Amino acid sequence: MRGYNTNLAAEFYVLSMLHRLGLDATLTLGNKKSVDIVVVQKSSDVITIDVKGLAGTTSWPVDNVKKTDKDHFLVFVSFLNKMENHSVLPEVYIVPSKKLSKFVYHSPNGKRKVVQLSRMRKNGKKFREAWELIKG
Repeated sequence: MRGYNTNLAAEFYVLSMLHRLGLDATLTLGNKKSVDIVVVQKSSDVITIDVKGLAGTTSWPVDNVKKTDKDHFLVFVSFLNKMENHSVLPEVYIVPSKKLSKFVYHSPNGKRKVVQLSRMRKNGKKFREAWELIKG
C-alpha cells in the first residue's frame, strides 16, 4: 500500500466520523497542505484538521506541522498493520495543536520530528477517540 493511499484512507475515515457526529465537514484538496479538513460549526466558527495516516504501528511524521491555532487539531490514524482487514478499526487520537509539542519526538540528528504511537498510547490516552474535542 502506497503512503498516499494511506493518508487518503485516513482523511476519508476522519471525514466519515465527523459526518457521523453530525458535523459539517469538508475535505480540502491539494498535495502539500497543513489543513486536510475544515469543519464549520456555526456561521463564523471554523475548525481545521490536519490528518496523519499510518499504515503500521511506528510513528507519524510531523515535520510539516506549523499551525498551532486554538481551533486547529491533528488527528492521528493508525491502521495497525491491518489496512486490508476492513473489520479492524483504526486507532485514532485527536490532539489540539496547542497540546502537540509534548508528544513530539525529535530525532538525535534533528532532521525528523515524529509522534510515536507508543508515546500516544502511554501519555495520550485522553486523546484516544476524543471526537468530543472537535464536536465541542
